[in-house]
Amino acid sequence: MTWLETVIIAVVEGLTEFLPVSSTGHMIITQNLLGIQQGDPFVHAFTFIIQFGAILSVVCLYWKRFFQFDNTPAPEGSNLWQRLKHRFYFYWLLIVGVVPAVVVGLLAKKSGLLDWLLDSVEVVAVMLVIGGVFMLYCDKLLNKGTEENKVNEKRAFMIGLYQCISVIPGVSRSMATIVGGMAQGLTRKRAAEFSFFLAVPTMAGATLLDLLDLLKEDTSWATSHNITMLLLGCAVAFVVALLAMKWFVSFLSKYGFKAFGIYRIVVGGVIIALLLTGHSLVMVD
Repeated sequence: MTWLETVIIAVVEGLTEFLPVSSTGHMIITQNLLGIQQGDPFVHAFTFIIQFGAILSVVCLYWKRFFQFDNTPAPEGSNLWQRLKHRFYFYWLLIVGVVPAVVVGLLAKKSGLLDWLLDSVEVVAVMLVIGGVFMLYCDKLLNKGTEENKVNEKRAFMIGLYQCISVIPGVSRSMATIVGGMAQGLTRKRAAEFSFFLAVPTMAGATLLDLLDLLKEDTSWATSHNITMLLLGCAVAFVVALLAMKWFVSFLSKYGFKAFGIYRIVVGGVIIALLLTGHSLVMVD
């Protein structure tokens, strides 16, 4: 990968990580357009690792809420575990929410399904369209949340189950978790914010696994060039995601999902049409 390719892919990641349009799907499409070799272990790892760069923008933007502790007294008669859970309840909710993704993600990775999906632009295109059609109507179906409803253990776990669907490129982790939150009675804003928070442990785990796999299988990828590309990609994705996230929360609260649904249908439909007519997505040799 060249410097320019790295920056382009990182910008795409930063713009789309928190939008319900599938950042992984867009990076796969972008890699195909740039003519980057698919199936390469480093390319797969790069796709996940720079997502963590974007996710770190959550910690930066919401640092007061992300590093929060409940200083109120625990209920009288609480044992040590109950007192700890009361004190670190925010982090406990993140653990509950991330467990389903850990199980499904490990199974998909060990079976080879994840690598196959990451190489399939056809899967991305189809899921963009399917998700887009759903998003045209999901505001009417799910927009019943109230401010009184907050994230609890049950809601966190259910949102985590929805997040598992995003193992399929083109679905969008952001869309799956926000829809999951709205289905549990949360407002769009509260569902979006918990989606951001849940992304941190999810992508941190995915990044760590990919790094371990790369180091275990073959260390020949760890050239100064590739390491520099990873650092550059994470930095660019972080800055772009920081700007995109602030805009997204405001837009989603006011207008909902419809515009994103139309965008997904158009992009997915164009790609399907190109593939069906025998055209290649590779624009750069």
